[in-house]
Amino acid sequence: MRQVGTHSSDSPHPSRSGQEQAIVNHSSPVDFLLLGFSEHPGLERILFVVVLISYLLTLVGNTLIILLSVLDPRLHSPMYFFLSNLSFLDLCFTTSCVPQMLVHLWGPRKTISFLGCSVQLFIFLFLGTTECVLLTVMAFDRYMAVCQPLHYATIIHPRLCRQLAAVAWIMGLVQSAVQTPPTLRLPFCPHRQIDDFVCEVPSLIQLSCGDTTYNEIQLAVSSVIFLVVPLTLILISYGAVARAVLRINSAVAWRKALGTCSSHLIVVTLFYSSVIAVYLQPKNPYAQKRGKFFGLFYAVGTPLLNPLIYTLRNKEVKRALRRLLGKDRDSREN
Repeated sequence: MRQVGTHSSDSPHPSRSGQEQAIVNHSSPVDFLLLGFSEHPGLERILFVVVLISYLLTLVGNTLIILLSVLDPRLHSPMYFFLSNLSFLDLCFTTSCVPQMLVHLWGPRKTISFLGCSVQLFIFLFLGTTECVLLTVMAFDRYMAVCQPLHYATIIHPRLCRQLAAVAWIMGLVQSAVQTPPTLRLPFCPHRQIDDFVCEVPSLIQLSCGDTTYNEIQLAVSSVIFLVVPLTLILISYGAVARAVLRINSAVAWRKALGTCSSHLIVVTLFYSSVIAVYLQPKNPYAQKRGKFFGLFYAVGTPLLNPLIYTLRNKEVKRALRRLLGKDRDSREN
């Protein structure tokens, strides 16, 4: 059980007496203060430029993936259906936090309303959980494509794809609906300073001046269910894929199977490494500061890199892009 009742000596606010540390009513509409990287003003200017460029590229890249998946008949397959879901998710995810982040990085205003924090927390949990499940579904799709190629079209049919995508979105919605209210009902300390650049569960738990045992247990259980279990299933799927690939005698077939899975495996590695660093970090100041940079990469970096990875490493996507631009050279390449 963790109790937070006093400020450390390096706090930007002076220490208060016991009465002044009285717990703020959770229903109070007082704004929160997102500290972010405010202790490094020079870094904030650099991050503003980096985040702005990354956000614009994220919008372009993920929108392009969605358009290609919808408009090009050759990309009407389960893999690109799930990829378009991932791109739409990334668009929503970054848009829920980056505009506010840019405002805070550019100017002195670092506050966010209780309602704004509540909405951001709900969206973060919703989309973050959905992505964990969706990446697991995509790993299952790649397993079936490599290990069961003869039955792939029969098993992974359009209706099943829609059902699996719906399960991912519904599980994310349910998880957020379950975890958001207890987090927002925490008795927050009067200073209302969130040592992060967005409203996330670990930072809000840290802000509490009361008993957080239930919330920490809930966070641990949800992390196991929606982080550890999906990651384990993904590793099992790719273990089976690796065994199947090693049994392939044809070099061409081997490269094709590896190319089919490598992009998704890179995306999984980037996503889970950043999420685990944020949600399963140890409780110490160094881990908290390091977690902010991982959180920034989780919110800005992965949505930017996902379309780049799938575009640069995927010939079908590059050919679809050329067809969309009227520069189809498939006949020459073949």
